[in-house]
Amino acid sequence: MKRSTKHLMISAAAALMLVAVPAAQVVAWGASGHRVIGVSAMRALPDTLPGFLRTPGAASDVGEFSREPDRWKGAGQPHDRERDTAHFVDMDDEGRVMDHRGMTMENLPRLKSEYDAALTKAGLDVDKAGYLPYAIMDGWQNLERDFAYWRVLNAAEARETDLAKREWYRADRLRREQLILRDIGILSHYLGDASQPHHTTIHFNGWAGETNPEGFTTSRRTHGQFEGAFTSRNLNPATVSAAMAPLNVEGFNVRARTGAFLNTTLGTVIPFYRMEKDGAFDGTDPRGIAFVNERLAAGAEQVRDFTVAAWNVSGTTSVGWPAVKVAEVEAGSVDPWIALIGED
Repeated sequence: MKRSTKHLMISAAAALMLVAVPAAQVVAWGASGHRVIGVSAMRALPDTLPGFLRTPGAASDVGEFSREPDRWKGAGQPHDRERDTAHFVDMDDEGRVMDHRGMTMENLPRLKSEYDAALTKAGLDVDKAGYLPYAIMDGWQNLERDFAYWRVLNAAEARETDLAKREWYRADRLRREQLILRDIGILSHYLGDASQPHHTTIHFNGWAGETNPEGFTTSRRTHGQFEGAFTSRNLNPATVSAAMAPLNVEGFNVRARTGAFLNTTLGTVIPFYRMEKDGAFDGTDPRGIAFVNERLAAGAEQVRDFTVAAWNVSGTTSVGWPAVKVAEVEAGSVDPWIALIGED
């Protein structure tokens, strides 16, 4: 199966369990899966982050924004081809992109263009390989930028005595808050994809390859049935939240963290197929239910951690032109007006 939308209706009751929204069309993890990842992550944010992020409305918004990269689909070319392959990276059983000719997550090139060139040189199809790790890293870097601007705007608004300038700072801060919620939602989508086993493997829709020593299913309905109907029927937001590991941002490095998470999810592929062979994803088998909620929790805890890490880093950077240091603006030693409004 190509990574195309799977249209399945979730019940109003399932939607209400998430964020009290009406039933919706399911795509990717399933709209329900992506939604619960975003909402659970937001509800788990520590109180060291700005208050606007820790409201029911913010959690609800991020839950909906978490679906956006699936709702972009169908815009036409080049939009679709460029973005559709952001949702996955197909690794073999040894953790190499596509096969032995591809690189590991530990050896990803610095730039996506270099990644594409390396795959092409190795004789591999870039579009079939996918570029999920770069989508995650790009999303995190965008979030860090918007956090940095928010810090400067918030500090400047609090100190500004000129009423016209203060109003501009306030308006731009509010715009930035909407951008930040969208940023987190987009990042949530890709980290959610990275928590779904089928989005990390060449076995993305039934077992692939010339050998199948354990006799795993080759059904091309495997992917869609798991992430759509089974997930929306059996996910439990309370279980997802309870299964999330504690916050972990010590020594955070976005490239290393992204690769490690993708490798961890790849490690669940064979267990998934063994469980599928044993009937764990039929009906309401508790083994399958536990598996899907654990994978959703893995996505949610990464969204929380990536968000906190982006906030932490944003205080150490510079923004605007001429550039001003965030820490100096927050300390009150620099006026950021020209850097933000523009010299011209």
